[in-house]
Amino acid sequence: MPIVIDKDIPAYGILHGEKIFVMDKERAISQDIRPIEIAILNLMPTKEVTETQLMRLLSNSPLQVNITLVNTESYQSKNVEATYLQRFYKTFDEIKNRRFDGMIITGAPVENMEFSEVAYWDEITKIFDWTKTNVTSTLFICWGAQAGLYHFYGIPKYPLPEKCFGVFAHHKIEYGEPEPLMRGISDEFHIPHSRHSAVKNDDIRKNPHLRILGLSKKAGAAIVKSIDNKQVFVMGHMEYDRDTLKKEYERDLAKGLPIKPPFCYFTDKSCTSVRMNWSSTSNLFYMNWLNYYVYQVTPYSI
Repeated sequence: MPIVIDKDIPAYGILHGEKIFVMDKERAISQDIRPIEIAILNLMPTKEVTETQLMRLLSNSPLQVNITLVNTESYQSKNVEATYLQRFYKTFDEIKNRRFDGMIITGAPVENMEFSEVAYWDEITKIFDWTKTNVTSTLFICWGAQAGLYHFYGIPKYPLPEKCFGVFAHHKIEYGEPEPLMRGISDEFHIPHSRHSAVKNDDIRKNPHLRILGLSKKAGAAIVKSIDNKQVFVMGHMEYDRDTLKKEYERDLAKGLPIKPPFCYFTDKSCTSVRMNWSSTSNLFYMNWLNYYVYQVTPYSI
């Protein structure tokens, strides 16, 4: 089944070229089907790249998925033209009276700041609270996950002495019953990480409303969910493309920043060849989220 997006957005042409079934909104109207409504609050400066990465994963299911892109109104990105945002994005005020089956809240390059210092913190916390009543299940990514854990559960983030940067091995945490979100994922799996801060495993374990589903010896808790399945927190970047960490590494080198090559990522000393070993996990995870925590529990009429 297709993912439904504006045919003029760059992601449409990219995904169509990859033989991914994308459908424009005009054609979708003629379909006699109740599509899944997913909102993406995109806080990343590279809007087009992040849109495409997430849409690619959301398209890998038998469900028809309508995408609504959302951006902050209290802060305008310096990396994206205002006309692009006006054309393809909605503000919170424009969607606050709607209901969504699912929502994704991305990371943001503000990890070294206190939450209260972030320019759009007041706005984003309003959106966080709104998801409790207007969204069936919300997926928080990287800084978005840290912000969600702090806002809802009072779990702080801590600066790291060195950037958590690379592709890390994780293992599943079992609780005596099958976990639909992790169904089909191997006992050991890999996720890319790129962040300067972290939450502590013990802080999560102390909260009876949270469960750690995926844990790494080096990167810590990577997948956490609320016991009611309405919130899922992913500390890494399952959505990353093969060369995303490579581009980040080359960017930081060009800026003269102290950065080591991404851990367990390059296959050669020249840092040119990449081993991509997280894509199957990513596709399974997003398909499981859409199926078990969004589609199967959302009402026909939202």
